[in-house]
Amino acid sequence: MPDPTVPLAVASARDLGPQFAHNPHRMIGQDGAYSIPCGSDSLWYFGDTLVGKRTPGESLWYPGGRAVGPFDMSGKGGIERMLNNTGLLLPHQNPSGGLKDFRYLCDDTGNLRTLIPLEGDEHPDKHRIWCLHGVCLDSRVVLFFIKVAMLPDGPFPVNFRIVGSGMAEGSARDWSFRRVYRNGSSILWREDEPHFATAVLSGSGDGWLYLYGARQDEAGNQAAYIARTRPESVDCPETYEYLASAKPTWDASCASAIPVFQDMPNELSVSFNKHLGRFLAVHSLGLSGDIVARASPSPWGPWSAPHVLWSVRTVRQRPLPYPPLVYAGKEHPELSREDGKTVYITYVEFEEYFPHLVEVTFA
Repeated sequence: MPDPTVPLAVASARDLGPQFAHNPHRMIGQDGAYSIPCGSDSLWYFGDTLVGKRTPGESLWYPGGRAVGPFDMSGKGGIERMLNNTGLLLPHQNPSGGLKDFRYLCDDTGNLRTLIPLEGDEHPDKHRIWCLHGVCLDSRVVLFFIKVAMLPDGPFPVNFRIVGSGMAEGSARDWSFRRVYRNGSSILWREDEPHFATAVLSGSGDGWLYLYGARQDEAGNQAAYIARTRPESVDCPETYEYLASAKPTWDASCASAIPVFQDMPNELSVSFNKHLGRFLAVHSLGLSGDIVARASPSPWGPWSAPHVLWSVRTVRQRPLPYPPLVYAGKEHPELSREDGKTVYITYVEFEEYFPHLVEVTFA
């Protein structure tokens, strides 16, 4: 096994371009792009998804020259429908030429459908249910989500406040999901708690599922926290234990959770990389445009400093009234080759608004 203390080194990397742009559903943009292995396929789980057509020379986020703001984008500009979250099935494949042969999950009329719809007093002009990660256990599927309240003002054309996170349980037989409730609420981790699960690590070899959550720490830095549970109890948040010290020790109280690394957004991935002989966390480094990896000998750490895998530098034909926004960096371990010597990561650049696929080969 390779020495886990050796620093990461990238031998080569290349951007394979935007994915899923050519589809039969007139889908013109989506973000998120988590993947969850389910048998011979993977379920890819997305956030906001737009259907319709793009207006040449016009930003998706400024139809008619005005920011879309907090509102549902359905019927604005060339956008016919906006869905908070969607999914597709992708056969396991060699992705070196891009992701192919995917099939979106649709309703009975053949249109894209939302996997976790709004409920109760949630309104499309006020709330969104966005993707986090998930796990497939035989035919049982658990999807985590983050709920946000839309804000009228902020630095970007779309601004929001996190309400909290939760999960929905479903089946790989029909891909229908229902939210898990506790004490009458589907928000299982509040705004001031880590938002689980921005990444789920299965197959760690010790019988536990490790779940990673994100929130701002006391100093205002975005940080990652860890919970664990047995696979059969993944939909029972009362069974979760939280990493309370680096020894490690685990505690039933989420308030005891400690941060394990910083400067990651609400999305990341964690996997075991056999080629490196280490666990690998991949995420966007804030809003810098860098997609980075950290390595650790165990699921809980200690985690290395971030190592840049790919740097995204946006070139705009015309200036826009918001700063460049590159986010949603993560690895898709089921696509890796040569035991993880070559890995595949995705990111989203907000103005383009398609997941980009990047191939990275380690030295």
